[in-house]
Amino acid sequence: MDLSVLQIFVEVVKQRSFAAVARERNVDPSSVSRAIASLEEELGIRLLQRTTRQLSPTEAGMAYFRRIEPLVEEMQQAIDVAADVSGQPKGKLRVTASVAFGHQCIVPLLPQFTEQYPDLTVDLLLTDAVVDLFTDRIDVAVRLGILSDSTLIAQQLMRTHYCVCASAAYLKRAGHPKAISDIEQHNCLLFPLAGFRSRWIFKDSQGERSEIAVSGRTMISSAIALRDCAIAGMGLALLPNWLIDQDLQNGNLINVFPHYEVTATDFNTAAWLVYPSRAYVPLKVRVFIDFMKKNS
Repeated sequence: MDLSVLQIFVEVVKQRSFAAVARERNVDPSSVSRAIASLEEELGIRLLQRTTRQLSPTEAGMAYFRRIEPLVEEMQQAIDVAADVSGQPKGKLRVTASVAFGHQCIVPLLPQFTEQYPDLTVDLLLTDAVVDLFTDRIDVAVRLGILSDSTLIAQQLMRTHYCVCASAAYLKRAGHPKAISDIEQHNCLLFPLAGFRSRWIFKDSQGERSEIAVSGRTMISSAIALRDCAIAGMGLALLPNWLIDQDLQNGNLINVFPHYEVTATDFNTAAWLVYPSRAYVPLKVRVFIDFMKKNS
């Protein structure tokens, strides 16, 4: 029985869609449908119930899925182990990260990474949605903030922190806030997540915390766009160090309150490399993790 057909079946059951699986595999949906049809013919049973509105496994299909999924995983691990014996990572590496982090911290490293590992194909998915690593066949993800409990394995890539920043032009025009409470009188550039759009939390050198209400005329769902607006002099912005360190160094932005720690959620945040909890971590994943930790 063809392993690739079994893998397609497992993916279709998880995603409930021929089209979604076809997009990820970069093939025509009809080829996915044919693969399922050939499997059903070989087994002599109907595995999937197809209607115009939805796709779902039959009772027999679900029973088959439960038995075959762990076996397919084991077979793929065996292939990974055999391929890794050569010591050279090969195949496709699927990575996902947020749009801003990917643009700022991963894309600039891709030329060096692909040159160092010429037998690897990198499939980089940049999205601000939380991607299911199993359903979307992701090898490794970069997650920001505080990790929720899960069966995934995580390694810390870097500690992260935030600062309130603005351009010199804005501070000259609107005045430099002398106290954190002065922020309430300023136009703030807001990010549409809880905390980021309503109040910012400060902590002084003595550990005393203060919550300051923020408001503004501009709310943008892109951290990169918020940075650009701050550089353009539109207002104060709460942005992460990995995005603006270079701008602070070259003077495009100014840290308005350098003696405070500031956050919208929690002061203990980081960027994490997250990958599925498996008994064997493929070499392609290990070299990517090591490369990112060395170069970040």
